[in-house]
Amino acid sequence: MKMTALIKRLAVMRRSRTREFSVVFPATVTPQLQPSQIPDDVERPSYYISGEPTPSPNHIDIKSSEGIEKLRQSCQLARFVLNQCKQFVKPGITTNQIDELVTDLCFSAGAYPSPLNYRNFPKSVCTSVNNCVCHGIPDKRPLESGDIINVDVTVFKNGFHGDCSETFLVGNVDEEGKELVSVARDSLYAGIRACAPGKPFSGIGYAIEDFLRKTRFVVVPAFTGHGIGTYFHGAPDIFHCRNNYPGVMKPGMTFTIEPAISEGTSKIYLLEDDWTAVTRDGSRSAQFEHTVLITDDGVEILTQ
Repeated sequence: MKMTALIKRLAVMRRSRTREFSVVFPATVTPQLQPSQIPDDVERPSYYISGEPTPSPNHIDIKSSEGIEKLRQSCQLARFVLNQCKQFVKPGITTNQIDELVTDLCFSAGAYPSPLNYRNFPKSVCTSVNNCVCHGIPDKRPLESGDIINVDVTVFKNGFHGDCSETFLVGNVDEEGKELVSVARDSLYAGIRACAPGKPFSGIGYAIEDFLRKTRFVVVPAFTGHGIGTYFHGAPDIFHCRNNYPGVMKPGMTFTIEPAISEGTSKIYLLEDDWTAVTRDGSRSAQFEHTVLITDDGVEILTQ
């Protein structure tokens, strides 16, 4: 959607809003890190120059024990980086500074920040503030007290991607915002509880929507979880709403669960940058994500 039209539309909504938060629009984005600036000891994914990843498997792959261990290490690094972001987030810092932190932490660990140049995404991490549902591009806007921000970290190390995200409170957030973030976190775990060998992938979405029916919030159906491994995104697709996706879970399968939850509409606009997704009514959304492994007797959260 054209930014000028969206700004006019949301400005009207903002004047009538009683809650204490800012409707956020993209600000200035600094130049993208170039391949020549990547340290020599950092393992690079296939797309680091071209922007185009090699094709993921056309089936749901079963990881070997060696692959699971490598994936577990990548997931643990992603969790470490995300925890550092949590400590860093406060009023006055910019999302660009969060991006710089993520880049430095990844490079120090010999890892590549997976979003960087993935299908031409220009930064190392996704930062989505308030009404931005997901895939927000870090920029020079300072965070304000009252914001909520999702930081989505994925790292590539030992040939595997590890992926997780959380939504953080910035300064003094109103009670409605705190409730939204809490419900988004609980929605993720409702989906995880639906995982086990022999369970249908479609059951994850059913479990999340059944949980949300007890609240005043809705899932944003436009975005799904995904298979993950040596590839960033692949089968299966994990829908967070009622769905008919085929297949059942088997030991050795790995995928993400990442429901985006809105306090208003479930519909989005995709902005001109082809990445930033915002709610159509300017309401806030929150999201949490884990990478999970189906085991012989249940499910293991790899990014815990």
